[in-house]
Amino acid sequence: MTRVNLVLLLAVLASALYLVNVQYESRRLVTELERTALEARRIEVEREQLELEKREQATVQRVEKLAKDKLDMRVATPAITDYVSYQPYSGSVRPGAVVQPQVSGGRLQ
Repeated sequence: MTRVNLVLLLAVLASALYLVNVQYESRRLVTELERTALEARRIEVEREQLELEKREQATVQRVEKLAKDKLDMRVATPAITDYVSYQPYSGSVRPGAVVQPQVSGGRLQ
């Protein structure tokens, strides 16, 4: 009878230790999950801030300012615009020949 009691006592102790281990692991995983959720929220906030900065960097005024200052570009006006018209070439051109455009009065023909 004492053998059966001893086996049952060992089974209860093993079960209790297993239960404590499972609870510990469960709490550890919940803590890790919460930490990961906080990290995900932090990353989401950082992504939104970067999206906002990207939109600010791409504003029309900023692009125009950079084009004027760094690239020396200017707004196109009719006075500085060259108009090109397309007229299919009806003659034959030998391979490798360069066809020069005709210019009259500052405009391509």
